[in-house]
Amino acid sequence: MAQTSSPISVVAERYASSLFELALEANSVAAVEADLGSFGQMMEASADLRRLIDSPVFAADEQERAVSAILAKAKIGGLAGNFLRVVARNRRLFAVPGMIEAFARIAAEHRGEVSAQVTAAHVLTAAQQNELKAALKSVAGKDVIINVTVDPSLLGGLVVKMGSRQIDTSLKTKLNSLKLALKEVG
Repeated sequence: MAQTSSPISVVAERYASSLFELALEANSVAAVEADLGSFGQMMEASADLRRLIDSPVFAADEQERAVSAILAKAKIGGLAGNFLRVVARNRRLFAVPGMIEAFARIAAEHRGEVSAQVTAAHVLTAAQQNELKAALKSVAGKDVIINVTVDPSLLGGLVVKMGSRQIDTSLKTKLNSLKLALKEVG
């Protein structure tokens, strides 16, 4: 089930699982995943939408009307649109980011894929990403979808999180380890 046992992650996991079962029955997993991804990008881009989602001040009917208008404008309909309206009606919009993440994970598992969060010191080229995917595939035994973020504070190297595993080859971590080792010696 959910990796953490917080109430929000439990709610998100249950809703995402139910949506996945419906999408699988309707043979529309890819379409639902794309629509949820679009809605997730809108949430990241709009402070007003985040406020609507996070604020307990708005009544359920206000949230539902607002979400319906946003979905119509973004042309998100079908199963994903109905799902987001139900979530708004049930006052569970606060858990939508977790629902989107859980749905993507469940869909990837269904396709036989594993996702990996990669933090790099600089932007990776397409060749570097392909090489990384191949290396991670040999470890995981499945196709790996990587989500790359850039953090210049790493100085060099990568931090890869795949499932419960974390591989940290960043220069920042190596320098911190060296610093600790020198403190112990001196």
